[in-house]
Parts: sequence; C-alpha cells; structure tokens
Amino acid sequence: MAKQYLLFAKKEIDTNKQSVSVNQVVQMEGYNYPKYVVYKVEKTDWGINYHLIDINTHVFNSSTHIRPLSEKFGIGIYYDDKAPQYMTENEVAELLAKALVKQKMEQYKAEEEKIEREKVRAVGREWLKESIPQDAKAIIVARLKQDDLDSQTDYFASSVQRTIILGFSKHKRDLFSEMRKYANNFEGTAYLAEYNEDYEHREKYSMGNGYYLGKSSYSGWIIEKSIIYDRDNTIENFAYVAGNHENIYLKLDACKEVAPQTELFDNGEFEIVDYSQKAIALFGDTKPIKELLMAMGGKFNPRLTHNNEKKAGWIFQQSKREELETIINLKSE
Repeated sequence: MAKQYLLFAKKEIDTNKQSVSVNQVVQMEGYNYPKYVVYKVEKTDWGINYHLIDINTHVFNSSTHIRPLSEKFGIGIYYDDKAPQYMTENEVAELLAKALVKQKMEQYKAEEEKIEREKVRAVGREWLKESIPQDAKAIIVARLKQDDLDSQTDYFASSVQRTIILGFSKHKRDLFSEMRKYANNFEGTAYLAEYNEDYEHREKYSMGNGYYLGKSSYSGWIIEKSIIYDRDNTIENFAYVAGNHENIYLKLDACKEVAPQTELFDNGEFEIVDYSQKAIALFGDTKPIKELLMAMGGKFNPRLTHNNEKKAGWIFQQSKREELETIINLKSE
C-alpha cells in the first residue's frame, strides 16, 4: 500500500485508493483558482496519477492525490464530495484536443526561439573571437538588476534583466577606479563614473554579492569584472549578450574619425563614408545583410560617430569600398 503523510493536516493518504474518476471536475484551493477536469487516471508503482486539463487555459497538469472538499486543509486540489461535478465525454474530448494543439504550438514556439537564440549566439561568438584582445584577463560588464523581493515571505532575491559589455581589462584585480572609467561608455551607468564611496561594495565572502560598483545588488545598474579563466568558456557564456549589438558599448579605439567626413555613397537606404585614412563606415538598416557584412570582414560598432551623433555602423578597410557598393546596390534592387 502506497501512503503519503500530510504533515500539517496530520493525515495519512492512501495514494492507491482512487478518489475521483475520469470526466470529473476538480479545483485548486481558494477563490478564483484554476478548475480542472480529469481526462485520464493512471495507476503506477507509486500510486495513482490523475491527468488534468485546465478548463479555461487548456494547459495540462497532474496530481498524485485529490482530496475531498469536506476535509479541506491547506493548498491542494480538491473535489466536491457533496455535489460532485462532471463534464460529458464530448466536452472533455474537445478540451483535450484544444490542449494538445496548444501544447504543440508551445513546443513549436520554444523550438523557434531556441533556433533564433542560437543564431544570435553564433553572431556573438564571432564578434567575441574578433574583439576580445589576446591579452585580456577580464571583461568589464554592467548588469541591470531587478528586485524579486517577496514581502509576504521575506524572500530576498534579484534577477539580471540585461547585461552590457563595457570593455576589457588586462588584469584580474578588482579596481573601482577602473570600473568608474568604463561607466561613461553607457548612459545607464554614467552616474557611476563619479566617485561615491557608498557605491563601492566589497562582498567577496560566503553568501556575498561580490565586488561591484552600484547603489544596490538587488536593483538598478551595477558594474563588475568577469574574469576570463578560459577564453572559449567566456566566449560561450557571453555569446548571446554579444550577439545583440545593443549590448555592446565599447569606446572606439581602433578607428579614429576624420573631420569632416566625406560622403562616398548614399542610395537613400545605406550610406558609406570615409571614417579614417584606412577605414570606411557603413550606416543604415544592415540587419538583413549583417551575416554578409561579417563575411566581408566588417566590424560592427554601436557607438560610431556620424554627423556629430553616436550611431551604429560597420567598419571596413578602404579596399572593400567597391565590393561593398556593389553588394549594397544588388540588395537595394
């Protein structure tokens, strides 16, 4: 006999004893909680498993025991033992069909999202391989934290809503002066560039939140250093972040602009300008052709300067100009 003991209810339940039948309506504890219909009862080595469908949302669920409402105690799934409710076989069959369609659609959506995430990660991997200096020992990152405090249970936690790459460091030492230097790269962290002792947090101890610059580890932006112990692992860990160009805020070091910029090409959709003696820059809606631009050796930078404004664009060698113009003309036709 399989039994389960409910500690707070001080009651032992025989899980081999069937309490409800197929097509019977049951409900979670509480007002306006989900209602389910039992569409299958399965006997297992550990007792009976009730397979359920949410009547309103058409989501599958299951439970190993369903208790009578007359013995209600605590959170759980109950059935009305005084006035039991049932649905017809046709109604349950219709719900089951809807639930299967919804499950299939969610699986398809999850697979599509997985494929899309991998595409983003592939772009990020290539960018990181090209952009992380060989002598880099760490990545300076900014993280946007969200407070997930549950005041009802005194549960303290936070989650990362966004991660931004601010720069690279040639050493592993935690220096707030270094973090403040990179804070100006992004407007969300610019206020951290000014010295404020209250923003310096040294919590490298058990259950601590590490070494970070910011108002709080639970909400708002913080800046911290992510050590590169293994280059390949670091690239994999930051691939999705780097695959979204809006998460990259590096100062322009490799290419210095020349003034004034000379317009080389403008077809209303794309612009190519001289950016330095050895480089040209491409501006426009390049997302549909970004993989082609990468294959040509282009380097994306979200913080280029164009017409005295910060603007996202691609940097190429001057020798790529003719090839780039040809491709853009073909894509614009």
